[in-house]
Amino acid sequence: MNFMSGFLKGMALGAGAIAPGVSGGALAVIFGLYDKITYFIANFTRNFKENIIYFMPVGIGGAAGVLIFSRIIEYLFKFHEVEVKYAFMGLMFGTIPSVIQEANKKGYKQKYMIAFILSLAITLIAAYFENNGVDFINNAGTSPLHMIVYGIIIGFGTIIPGISASIILMYMGAYEIVIAAISNIQIVVIFYLGIGFVISVLLFAKIICILFEKAYGITYYTILGLVLGSVVSIFPGFEFTADYFLNFVILIACWVLSYSLSRIKINK
Repeated sequence: MNFMSGFLKGMALGAGAIAPGVSGGALAVIFGLYDKITYFIANFTRNFKENIIYFMPVGIGGAAGVLIFSRIIEYLFKFHEVEVKYAFMGLMFGTIPSVIQEANKKGYKQKYMIAFILSLAITLIAAYFENNGVDFINNAGTSPLHMIVYGIIIGFGTIIPGISASIILMYMGAYEIVIAAISNIQIVVIFYLGIGFVISVLLFAKIICILFEKAYGITYYTILGLVLGSVVSIFPGFEFTADYFLNFVILIACWVLSYSLSRIKINK
């Protein structure tokens, strides 16, 4: 992989890491990088120098993608929040067929649906009570601990293909906080986000790998339920007006675009 190829792939991964409805992990699979990344994480000290050289352009591109697209997304959220939420919902729904296909890669069992329904129900019930004044998830904050937790969630979404960490952050009310910090290059905040990200990747990658190895279907369907519930919970509502009809068109267009892209396999 030459430098420019790695840089462009990294840029796409960086954009996917912060765009709700887009999974950085899924993009890594499409680009043929996922197995290499997970191997690097699981065997961090093995062939360390070679791996660093290989992933350096990807890392530089990823940083550029995060910085550039965070400013774009921050602007859109400030002036077109409802439209952006419809777009992100469409992007996420479009990836669901490929996520289900990935979840069934090792076979399907009916008990997987129990895990899916339970996790979906828990998320929707929590969203219902939160909308009625009962907080199951603490209000989003900006303390160092909060930022570390947000970084952990971003790392989680990076590890698991098909999972959008940004959707979860949006559900928690933390997405705009994170985007603003990154786009304005708030060094201290980014530092704590980085701590959480590194903790998530280094400490939980092997745990997740074990879960996928021992209970692949149940694990994937549980996560799918949590994420789908989070997507539904950010639905901004609908009114019978021209503006909301346009929002629905945006949702469908992003749905089709996301589904089409999810079917594309890019060569390594």
